[in-house]
Amino acid sequence: MNNTQLLLINDMCGYGKVALSAMLPVLSHMGYRIHNLPTALVSDTLNYPKFYIHDTTEYVRQSLAIWEELGFEFDAISTGFIVTEEETRIISDFCHRRAAKGTKVFVDPIMGDNGRLYAGVPESTIGLMRDLVACADYTVPNYTEACLLTDTPMKDGISAEEARVLVDAMRGLGAKSVVVTSAKVDGTNAVIGYDRVAGEHFSIPFELIPVYFPGTGDTFSSVLLGRVMAGWTLQRATADAMRVVSELIARNAGQQDKSAGLPIEACLDVIDGE
Repeated sequence: MNNTQLLLINDMCGYGKVALSAMLPVLSHMGYRIHNLPTALVSDTLNYPKFYIHDTTEYVRQSLAIWEELGFEFDAISTGFIVTEEETRIISDFCHRRAAKGTKVFVDPIMGDNGRLYAGVPESTIGLMRDLVACADYTVPNYTEACLLTDTPMKDGISAEEARVLVDAMRGLGAKSVVVTSAKVDGTNAVIGYDRVAGEHFSIPFELIPVYFPGTGDTFSSVLLGRVMAGWTLQRATADAMRVVSELIARNAGQQDKSAGLPIEACLDVIDGE
């Protein structure tokens, strides 16, 4: 039995497979002992015209304080969407203290996409996320988020040298290993990164499937986290996370209501392939 303890810090969506509702089945299927801390309760995915977000900042504050009193320990912590500035400070402080004790920290600095911040995310979030990224063993921003965090001008496409500079700028914030998704390098869609353990940069091209499901980033992060914690190299873990997401999208491309996200539980067999 795998006794590796993972703490997932992300929002919980009631209707639809994003954030915790996507990550929990993936990592449970991979055999980990999973604990979770919802940063918000969300009625449905934000792709629907109406939704409600219930802030859980006080719940997060009280839960972490109690967990520390009880001496709960985790082998790795993964952070995702954080709703308020105060919540970001609480979680960042917790992650910094745990990182100092040797806990692996994975940060997905969810703030924006397609060249801009998500609706309702204030500019101040950028600075707070920089502080959280500073203690990350692994950080997984998309191209927009990487540019926002590093004050890099956004372009429709970048060169291989610019890709390397962007990844190194993320490392300059304190992150040990970096994976940047949704980049276009020399005209090709690619995931770019740096593996501190291997001491090398990498770039993995992919074919863009013209179908959009919310939650694919959460699934990607889950598989990457699970593979890295199983001892895979970052490049191999990244490639496998890309494979899983690609196969899930291709298998469900005909789904009528794509705003609900991918039907993770019905497709867990995809994770077992390589």
